[in-house]
Amino acid sequence: MAYPLYVAFIWHQHQPLYKSCQTNTDASGQYRLPWVRLHGVKDYLDLILILERFPKLHQTVNLVPSLILQLEDYVNGLAIDPYLALTVTPEAQLTLAQKHFILEHFFDANHRTLIDPHPRYGQLYAQRQENGHSWCISHWNLQDYSDLLAWHNLAWIDPIFHSDPEIATWLEQGKNFTLSDRQRIISKQRQILRRILPQHRLMQETGQLEIITSPYTHPILPLLANSEAGRVAVPNMTLPRQYFHYPEDISRHLRKAWQIYIDRFDKQPRGLWPSEQSVSPAILPAVAKQGFQWLCSDEGVLGWSLGHYFHRDEKGNISEPELLYRPYLLETSNGNLSMVFRDHRLSDLIGFSYSGMKAQEAATDLVKHLEAIADQLKTNAETTTLEKPWLVTIALDGENCWENYHQDGLPFLENLYQLLSDHQAIELVTVSEYLDRFPANAKIPVNQLHSGSWIDANFTTWIGDPAKNKAWEYLILARQTLANHPEATEDNNPDAWEALYAAEGSDWFWWFGYGHSSNHDAIFDQLFREHLIALYQALNEPIPSYLLEPVEEHGDKQSNRPLAFIHPIIDGFGDEQDWDKAGRIEIGGASGTMHRTSLVQRLFFGWDHLNFYLRFDWKPGAELGKDIPPEVHLYWYYDEVHRLQSPIPLTDIPPRSPLDYGYHHHLGVNLITEFTWLEVAQEYFTWQRVPSNAKASFNQCLEIAVPWEGLHIEPDARLHLIAVLANQGQYYDFLPVEELIFLQRP
Repeated sequence: MAYPLYVAFIWHQHQPLYKSCQTNTDASGQYRLPWVRLHGVKDYLDLILILERFPKLHQTVNLVPSLILQLEDYVNGLAIDPYLALTVTPEAQLTLAQKHFILEHFFDANHRTLIDPHPRYGQLYAQRQENGHSWCISHWNLQDYSDLLAWHNLAWIDPIFHSDPEIATWLEQGKNFTLSDRQRIISKQRQILRRILPQHRLMQETGQLEIITSPYTHPILPLLANSEAGRVAVPNMTLPRQYFHYPEDISRHLRKAWQIYIDRFDKQPRGLWPSEQSVSPAILPAVAKQGFQWLCSDEGVLGWSLGHYFHRDEKGNISEPELLYRPYLLETSNGNLSMVFRDHRLSDLIGFSYSGMKAQEAATDLVKHLEAIADQLKTNAETTTLEKPWLVTIALDGENCWENYHQDGLPFLENLYQLLSDHQAIELVTVSEYLDRFPANAKIPVNQLHSGSWIDANFTTWIGDPAKNKAWEYLILARQTLANHPEATEDNNPDAWEALYAAEGSDWFWWFGYGHSSNHDAIFDQLFREHLIALYQALNEPIPSYLLEPVEEHGDKQSNRPLAFIHPIIDGFGDEQDWDKAGRIEIGGASGTMHRTSLVQRLFFGWDHLNFYLRFDWKPGAELGKDIPPEVHLYWYYDEVHRLQSPIPLTDIPPRSPLDYGYHHHLGVNLITEFTWLEVAQEYFTWQRVPSNAKASFNQCLEIAVPWEGLHIEPDARLHLIAVLANQGQYYDFLPVEELIFLQRP
């Protein structure tokens, strides 16, 4: 029998609990941050409205319970966040502190996609960036603040709604917004929010969508079962001094999610998105007992479970695709579960990289990857169809990535959905409809399932760091306090339990310590502690003094490792928003008494699926041709795989490491002409020039993008790089001195 290639998209929609749970305070019931509301008008409804235009395409959407409850609070007028409150405050009544807050936070958006397209918003942003907060405080009039308040809310409304007559009028008006305008914008936001859940329910009833759920407040279930699960993937992980071991909390989170789903959709959920795709053998019996039939995780978890490394070639095609592109059966003491594992790379391409491409090119690229998968899975090269019903799972965050796309991803999704709708050999399905037709038969013994998440198949994002461990210790003490009150049940003391559930959410631990940073780290810290404080208040227990102080200091967490994929525009101006998640190495002017003077103050580096990127910030006042030599040469080698290497072909090279190393690739950059050339090492220590689409731009800084494609290396290949400054082939200087720059192809 002939089959198409089945593809299951799973979009994950989630926000943590932003509402303060403290009682007897002015903050009780207030929302600390606006992201449920803003993502609600930008990301949740439009995603499925675009899909509805293509009825042949079926998909799965995960709506986390904590998101559903907060959406309903906004719809019912019960949620007031500080941003909303300021938006409807008469501008003449704004205090100096409020004006500073507005200047700091009402530009919290990707300026290229949400701010710059709107001239007035872009004008205000440029004034703040170029002149600073103090200048704005001194020079702005009340109309400037009113326009900023309006645009912050208007820009987040998805382009799919721009044809609405009232929204179109505001967009055309552009400036001179009044308090009445701002109130109507908020009212329009509420109208959009009101449509989200009914539209999901409608499309589930028509069969085009499957709605699934997650544990109630999005906790990392394996760590609730036993925090020792962190050591499965990282045996030497430093854990909190006491273990968290409350597996009964897993059932509580699942039961509450189950009931919320039934109440909103009038049917039982079948699928579970375990928070952060985190799984372990310990959680499966509870998942099956609650009645869930399937769950999803990441290819890294599958690889560890099977003892197989999913190697990819230089085009991203996976080795042994028949292991990944199928569901698996796990037999638990409470019944069987099916599990699908996502293609990590395809999911990341949408989530992190396609925003840097033109919409048509990105959509075509994804379809080509799917066609390549189908070709791999064909047992007969002469046939155009598949002999088995393979399933490719693409699962990712359905909200945050679109901020980086032109028009919030509308052109990309329209192009992609049209290509897929017209394709005769690819069929989009919900996970449940696939499993109904083709039940899982490949088995993974439950005790063989790896304990890990979608990030590196481990839990280091949420535990193991000193700050994360401190937060876990606070949570453990609070949980023990609740356990010491057996009379405090969920029925007679729901406030205590709700506070616990909120504090068990994964998001607080995501932001603590190393790994991730935002403009709101201190608020996430505060919310976590407020949830714990509310627990003690509900039990009439003294509030521990340590909960009145931040878990950690919230200064600059920038390290010498990238925090996320980056997608900078290569124009030589070093847009800070483009590079805020990049790795950074301080070179000139760094701390320490024994440090050389350097023409380069700092070096930024990072990558996405398309390129790796470097940025050189020069010493103030340094001029090209006078101080800065006209050539930058990048040299790098790869570890773990033997490749030919050649020495650096410059004159006057000092006989010291790493200048005396051999390197496999060389990219030369002429700073005057911005011309680049790529060379690869050959036999007999020679170099050969090869084609390259590398790009460099020198203005206020030097920015470089080097495409992975031209290097002919496999995904996960790791390279070590230095930069050498030269003048007409004569060595001048190199950097960094104490280390090599580490990069890794995704």
